[in-house]
Amino acid sequence: MILKEPAIFINFKTYPEATAKNALKLAKIIDGVSKELEITIFVSPQFTDIHPIITEYDIPVFAQHIDYVRPGRNTGYIIPESIKQIGCVGALINHSEKPLSSNDIELTIERCKETELISCICASNAEETKSIATKHPDMMIVEIPELIGTGKAISTVNPEVVLNAIKVIREIDENVFVISGSGISTKEDVVKAVELGMQGIGSSRAFVTADNPKKVLTEMALALIK
Repeated sequence: MILKEPAIFINFKTYPEATAKNALKLAKIIDGVSKELEITIFVSPQFTDIHPIITEYDIPVFAQHIDYVRPGRNTGYIIPESIKQIGCVGALINHSEKPLSSNDIELTIERCKETELISCICASNAEETKSIATKHPDMMIVEIPELIGTGKAISTVNPEVVLNAIKVIREIDENVFVISGSGISTKEDVVKAVELGMQGIGSSRAFVTADNPKKVLTEMALALIK
């Protein structure tokens, strides 16, 4: 899959509002907004909801995590081959809620390349951003863990973090697709992220737990494409 900006990355996490039947309801909204506004919207559901969503809707799906182990005697692991075969286009790696060591990140990126999965790596500070960029992932989500789920966006609260991250990443690898995470909740947050140079935004709670998720997602999408 060719990464095309701008894009939105929706992480369902393990919210009840995004589990089982509720996951399908949100996937339907994502599918509709994506087609109506002709914008790429990635979704990262729980593993048990991947197949139902892929079967029902034409949405690019990312696994919330994968392990770098190979097929065989590895009980309990999520291998890239299984995620690829079920229809995922990529995997979310090193989220602050599922952190990995630097070595594990590198090995996982390599396995993604082997299996032709898009590697989307989360970076939570300047040092980690630089380290991850040197491993040449396909995508990076720049975050401040303390802001995740707070409704306070990194793009408006700490714009210097975004600017510095983009500068560091671009000096190392111009091809990394960079998006802004951490607290993106409003169209103003989205506009600011784009102004700072981001190619897209990531969101979770603001969409998943909203009273009107379609309205929230539509406003974010329109802010990105204008």
